[in-house]
Amino acid sequence: MKVLITGIAGNIGRMVAQRLLDAGHEVVGIDRRPWYHPPDGIKVFQHDIRKRPAEDVFRTQRPDAMIHMATVTHLTHRSEDRFRINLGGTQAVFDHCHTYGVKQAIFVGRHTYYGAAPDSALYHGESDPPMAVHTFPELSDLVAADLYAGSALWRYPEVDTAVLRICYTLGPLRQGTLASFLRGPRVPTVMGFDPLFQFIHERDAAEAICTTLDKGLRGVFNVAGPPPLPLSVMIHQTGRVNVPIPEPLFNLVLGRFGLPRLPPGALAHVKYPIVIDSSAFADATGWQPAHDEDTTLHEFRISADA
Repeated sequence: MKVLITGIAGNIGRMVAQRLLDAGHEVVGIDRRPWYHPPDGIKVFQHDIRKRPAEDVFRTQRPDAMIHMATVTHLTHRSEDRFRINLGGTQAVFDHCHTYGVKQAIFVGRHTYYGAAPDSALYHGESDPPMAVHTFPELSDLVAADLYAGSALWRYPEVDTAVLRICYTLGPLRQGTLASFLRGPRVPTVMGFDPLFQFIHERDAAEAICTTLDKGLRGVFNVAGPPPLPLSVMIHQTGRVNVPIPEPLFNLVLGRFGLPRLPPGALAHVKYPIVIDSSAFADATGWQPAHDEDTTLHEFRISADA
């Protein structure tokens, strides 16, 4: 099978590409970022997915399947292009799948789609609404991209579309929202709150994406790793120092005194949990994470302290 990966130059994208190559698939990628000297058998095109050269890749390469990972997820990224990349880029690649006969499409989304709020259910199922639009406006573009990808299930019924809402990734690569929050020696928390955090090892996230392709899934699925842990436990196990801050001062001190920088809407995510029920994905694929919480946190700590 020929598989096209958008966002292939990212760390998870590279792991997915290597896993598919090892399984005997032909791999093609599109990314605005360069990937110098990819492994033999992986062809990378350095294009913007919204532009005509990216469409030409679909037209000339004729992939059988697409994995869409080319979304901007860094919460501190303030580029005016972010909304156009996340929503416009998603619209473009799904339209190309329809036009050029792609049989299977996978959208890699985020569990933050559900939002964090004091009255939210502890476990979110795939049918829960996207409350992040109201609780965390900075995530509106990612929510819009997720909804657009999901609409392909009825707009393009000939394409087997799967939308994956994957929880925070963590591991030795030290990339992603949660890794950035825990990277420094001191981690800010909101005084009086200790929410559960759900995470998945980076290699498990890549494996889950590949399993989705192998099983030919169609529909919306939550993907999670080991059971969630309280934030205070994660801070302790990664060797960081917990810095409780009164809520009125929380946003004022972020980005100072060695603390991470977060957008204002992130306050709710440091107070309330977002925990997803991934049983539908497990039932459909038989997949289980290979890395438990202790191993994942240990590998992150060793890499971050190196």
